[in-house]
Amino acid sequence: MTMKSIKMKVEFIAVAVRFHSDEDSCLSASLQLQCDKRTIIAHIGGELNLICRYDTNRFLYSKKYWCRGNSRSTCTILLDSESKTQNTDRSYILDARRRGLILKVTNLQFEDSGDYWVGIDTISADTMTSVNVVITEVPVSKPRLQPLSSLADRLTCWGRPLAVRCGCTEGTGVGYVWYRRTHHNELLIHNWSDLYLQCGTVREDSEYYCIASNDISSQESDVLSVQVLMPADRSCIYVVTLPGQSFYNCDDRMSTTTAKPPPPTTCRATVNIHSDSRNRSLPINQTDQDPFFSRAWTGVPLWYTLLRWCSFVSILIFMCIVLKCTKARYKSAKRRRRV
Repeated sequence: MTMKSIKMKVEFIAVAVRFHSDEDSCLSASLQLQCDKRTIIAHIGGELNLICRYDTNRFLYSKKYWCRGNSRSTCTILLDSESKTQNTDRSYILDARRRGLILKVTNLQFEDSGDYWVGIDTISADTMTSVNVVITEVPVSKPRLQPLSSLADRLTCWGRPLAVRCGCTEGTGVGYVWYRRTHHNELLIHNWSDLYLQCGTVREDSEYYCIASNDISSQESDVLSVQVLMPADRSCIYVVTLPGQSFYNCDDRMSTTTAKPPPPTTCRATVNIHSDSRNRSLPINQTDQDPFFSRAWTGVPLWYTLLRWCSFVSILIFMCIVLKCTKARYKSAKRRRRV
């Protein structure tokens, strides 16, 4: 063995000994206070749970605390294990001695994100360890398409409008976008939760779907298919097919035009419309359709027709009164000139 190889071996042993010495020192310091998590990622409205072990031989009766701030020397103490008001409506700290220090924070909000410290109060420099908390939105679930009128009523066979709602059972800050796909192209329709199908806008066979998304995830719904049997501005005929909904056709409507249309239905629902700020609940109008307010065969509501005729008659009466008054004044003036 050469002198060069012996020298390299000695240097390697020295480095290894120094490495293990440093590792033992760090390990000894970390064993004084060690938490089960250094980074906590939680959803808004959720909770964080933290369990920290500490050297019970040295710190069994020392005060433990939870503080917030970028620096260990300037952080603000939020909770401590000795205060009579140690627990709040959202936060809880418990020194379970040999079972460790237990910390819990519930109903997390975005403003709870940041750097925190778990500390042990000592005579000299406090023993502390850092914890980073990140609060995110709740991921969205797959959106479900729900017609606001039963497809079994076959309203579309008589050209009636149909509303379909896109909604998620899970997710916070959810926004909705509707797309339409045809044989020629695919385009964005609008960015709210409800899709409205009606004569005049439904002119060719198409597929519709919505995408629900927030800051951390997005999901696509099933496809809603529309088959247009007779396009028209009024009294069109189209069929809507949606997975999980009853299937129907309009064969009888296509074969005859003398059949009576089905009675109007009542739609009652509540919609969560998410715009840029998210999570705003708006009630959908709960309208019981009355024959007086239903559309006539001409497409004009009956109440509007009556109002128009009443206005016309009122104008005629007013004009007759004005004409009679004018003639009376003219005759009176003519008599005075003769006298």
